[in-house]
Amino acid sequence: MPGLIHAANHGGHAEKTKESVVAIAEVRGVKIKYEVVGESGPWLTLTTGGRRGHEEFLPLARKVADQGFRVLLHDRRNTGASQIVIAGEDGEEEIWADDLAELLGQLKATPAFIGGSSSGARMSMLVYKRHPKIVRGLILMRITGGAFAAGRLPEMYYAQFIRAAREGGMAAVCDTEQYRDRLAANPSNRDYLMAMDPKEYIRVMAHWLDIFLSGPTEPVMGVTEADLRAIEVPSIIVPGNDKTHAAVNGRAAARLVLGSELFELPLEDEDIPLIPFSGWSAHEPALARAFVEFMRRNGA
Repeated sequence: MPGLIHAANHGGHAEKTKESVVAIAEVRGVKIKYEVVGESGPWLTLTTGGRRGHEEFLPLARKVADQGFRVLLHDRRNTGASQIVIAGEDGEEEIWADDLAELLGQLKATPAFIGGSSSGARMSMLVYKRHPKIVRGLILMRITGGAFAAGRLPEMYYAQFIRAAREGGMAAVCDTEQYRDRLAANPSNRDYLMAMDPKEYIRVMAHWLDIFLSGPTEPVMGVTEADLRAIEVPSIIVPGNDKTHAAVNGRAAARLVLGSELFELPLEDEDIPLIPFSGWSAHEPALARAFVEFMRRNGA
């Protein structure tokens, strides 16, 4: 196993393997774990959905990188193995978008194709809205929208943790399933959480929840139709096939993003809350081909 190598341009450290470089960068004062798959070529970022770590995108990233691209994966703050920081007056997804823009700048990886699934797709659109000059194109998978998602996601992202903090303080927050996973990935986050005043945790999470609820619910959760119509870079949209990512929302978004490409997998919507991205593993070769061809058509 290769040893750690210093990554002077981003103030962190990196571990280089045959296929990728795994590193920690300090981004706007927060330690962010990231992985670059591929050694040369145009840049693509892929961001996972929910609050999951970046590893679920590694098989897809490798398939794209094999065609001559570099793929940046990262754990957003408060997800995966990155540092947890419950603070900020912007919405959490806006904070994530600004973090990714800064990380891309540190890596001298702009302009880049920006992509993701579910909340990663929403964040990709926010990167374009807030930092349009760094975006070559958008790759948007599993668009989230509709009444079912609007009822499910606020609880999943915020309300359950606010309730835990009210009922049992920060120890109860740490004992929720999602936080147990994050603390296993980065145990140093436990000290930060346990030292936090539960009232402040509740205040910030409630503030982020209010922002999350303030936007539209369809066709894209939290993204206005005006923002969709304002996208002027090449875009490819892949609809989902569960109740949180119903195909109708992806198709509607594709109609609003002028000039976008709609790429549909041979899937039927399923009457279940959520199909994990791993459930699409058989379709990753088709996705990789579609994304590579899209990027090559659009200046890669």
